[in-house]
Amino acid sequence: MSELTAIAPAFVEMAHRIVWASVATVDRAGRPRSRVLHPIWTWQDGALAGWVGTAPTPVKRAHLAHSPYASVNYWAPDHDTCVAECAAEWADDVPTRTRVWNLLKSAPEPLGYDPAGIGVPGWESPESPGFTVLKLTPWRLRVMPGSVMTGGGGAVLAWQAEG
Repeated sequence: MSELTAIAPAFVEMAHRIVWASVATVDRAGRPRSRVLHPIWTWQDGALAGWVGTAPTPVKRAHLAHSPYASVNYWAPDHDTCVAECAAEWADDVPTRTRVWNLLKSAPEPLGYDPAGIGVPGWESPESPGFTVLKLTPWRLRVMPGSVMTGGGGAVLAWQAEG
């Protein structure tokens, strides 16, 4: 396993290039459920965090209340893949919602977008009741260039937190 400082930038680069991720949570009966989400990642001061602007649906809330973890999987047609296994928590406070709203709005396309402009009901502003933020804190990362799978070389990068 490598150090986070060696893996995090490669993970963020690939994730932000691919943009959309399949995110799985687990229900009360232990069954996985996946959905496609649009995380944006920050790598600052040695800490990696994912931020998802999302609707606080009853299903998501119930899943995370039961098991506060998510698997975040990115895949591109050239078979580049990266995965973050994460602790997941709601970041419902207005300052965090505003910061993430602005982060999404200011990032270049296709990663960035205007949350108010995508037509989701209840997403008029960061304070809107239909908008909240899911914070993802990875405990495991894996980055695999598609060239590894297709025999063109490269290396799989992996990191896991201690404990």
